[in-house]
Amino acid sequence: MRLLVAGSETPDEREARREGAGASSAETYAETLRDLRPGASIDIVSCVDDDAEPNVWDLARYDAVFFAGSPLQMQDETTEARRAARFMEGVFEAGVPAFGSCAGLQIAAVAAGGTCRPRQPRMEAAFARRITATEAGRAHPLLAGRPAAWDAPAMHSSEIVDLPPGATVLASTRTTPVQAIEIRRGNGVFWGVQYHPELTLAEIAASLRRQAEDLVEERLATNKAAVETYAGFIDALDRDSGRRDLAWQLGLDDEVLLPERRMTEIRNFLDRFA
Repeated sequence: MRLLVAGSETPDEREARREGAGASSAETYAETLRDLRPGASIDIVSCVDDDAEPNVWDLARYDAVFFAGSPLQMQDETTEARRAARFMEGVFEAGVPAFGSCAGLQIAAVAAGGTCRPRQPRMEAAFARRITATEAGRAHPLLAGRPAAWDAPAMHSSEIVDLPPGATVLASTRTTPVQAIEIRRGNGVFWGVQYHPELTLAEIAASLRRQAEDLVEERLATNKAAVETYAGFIDALDRDSGRRDLAWQLGLDDEVLLPERRMTEIRNFLDRFA
């Protein structure tokens, strides 16, 4: 099995994440895939660097492509956003099944003809709460095994506002109408989620620390010390998922605490396409 992980962080963003979380977003995704498919051959590329021009025939050698999250804002007319969209267009053209989280979802939507905008309120931070499947999502294999409502790790400040042709919304929350989606374009198919099934709790805690100033600016925390306290609880729960006191204080259950439950969507995608 050959899998490709496409990162969309700039070189500086990759290094910053390595310093804060120990790995770039694409490296985290590759590690998650190794846990789920130990025998897989996994390559990592950037879809925003100068050489991010995919060859359709090269892409076709892979069984699946995964798009990692990043600070990329697909509503902005940046060189990186245009490169990411072109890369995804190549994946659709190659007919290789693809999966994406957070920015990966937005890359696929824009590449297929949709649009994004800054989220209002701006940030969904730490966890997306009470995600529910749409009528289409309840019967869709992406969400097989999920309960009627669930929480998931999340960290984003933009969202899909206009769906592309060939898109079906599979899950929503009250404040983020597109939490999971399927996009069919040509010979290609994409499944994606706005949240982060690939992230550990420790990586969510690290993300909160990196964006502490934004969280305070958005009045999600009174000061950086409050962010650190919250992140510390998440870190402690990462080290010991049996801490019922912390799970109760953070309002989390097995859908987030247990890796096999947290990674449901990625496993379902692999079972179907890879």
